[in-house]
Amino acid sequence: HRETARQQMSFIRGTDLFGYVGIEAVLDQMRRKTMKSGFEFNIMVVGQSGLGKSTLVNTLFKSKVSRKSCTPNYEEKICKTVKLHSVSHMIEEKGVKMKLTVIDTPGFGDQINNENCWEPIVKYINEQYEKYLREELHVNRKRRIPDSRVHCCIYFLPATGHRLRPIDVEFMKRLGKIVSIVPVIAKADTLTIEERQEFKERIRQDLASNGICIYPQKEYDEDQEEHALNEKIRESIPFAVVGTDKEHQVNGNKVLGRKTKWGIIEVENVAHCEFSHLRDLLVRSHLQDLKEVTHNIHYETYRVRRLNESNVDFIPSASLL
Repeated sequence: HRETARQQMSFIRGTDLFGYVGIEAVLDQMRRKTMKSGFEFNIMVVGQSGLGKSTLVNTLFKSKVSRKSCTPNYEEKICKTVKLHSVSHMIEEKGVKMKLTVIDTPGFGDQINNENCWEPIVKYINEQYEKYLREELHVNRKRRIPDSRVHCCIYFLPATGHRLRPIDVEFMKRLGKIVSIVPVIAKADTLTIEERQEFKERIRQDLASNGICIYPQKEYDEDQEEHALNEKIRESIPFAVVGTDKEHQVNGNKVLGRKTKWGIIEVENVAHCEFSHLRDLLVRSHLQDLKEVTHNIHYETYRVRRLNESNVDFIPSASLL
């Protein structure tokens, strides 16, 4: 007869303690460790050529991080097939180091026949999950597994003012199940404020009617506070964005903006575009959550599926699609 141990749980508040224990110092320990080792963030940009993907990524991180801007003698040419290229940078700000990897998808949506053009992208995302899984299953695994998994996919929608195109629906339907997608309206300054609002509303309707999962998903909200914050974001998606790396003088201040014959579109001014909402989501408020959703939801789904398959010996040639 085996007796099970009883577990008792009580809640002791700070006011009930005899004195200072120092539990909150663990936050400083975590901060010091993160500052010492740094962290990884992998972002994928998808959309047809000419939508300003490289410029937007450079604007997000206030540096030349896109493949286009850090490749000497870069030539813009339309690829016959979808190719994936990644470029990594170590960015340091106030002692915090981030290894940023930007994955570009030239050739996506640029053909007359774009059938199955998402397949190389699905394959790439799953390959990164596979790589991580193999590292995890090693008997002598590394203390810190290199993380090349895609934490976020920014999907660029052309500012047509109409609705989602079939390619948009097909791509986001498939990819929304395996990666966190954040859709944006590219070069949104080509629409008036009214056109922009109507377009955003139609896109939200199309996303809902097609059952497309975009980040942040309702079912992953952990509490009321997070739900309230994420609800505001969901009401704003897709973000209407404008990117630029050029500075202009406005009322004596230097601002990032695009100069037109009607004036200057200030990229970080919420009255002009929603770039700052996108930046806040990706970097300032949800970066850690994007990483956690990737690990706990998307990667976990992949891991369970792979471990349940009969070929648990992980044959390298196994299909990842």
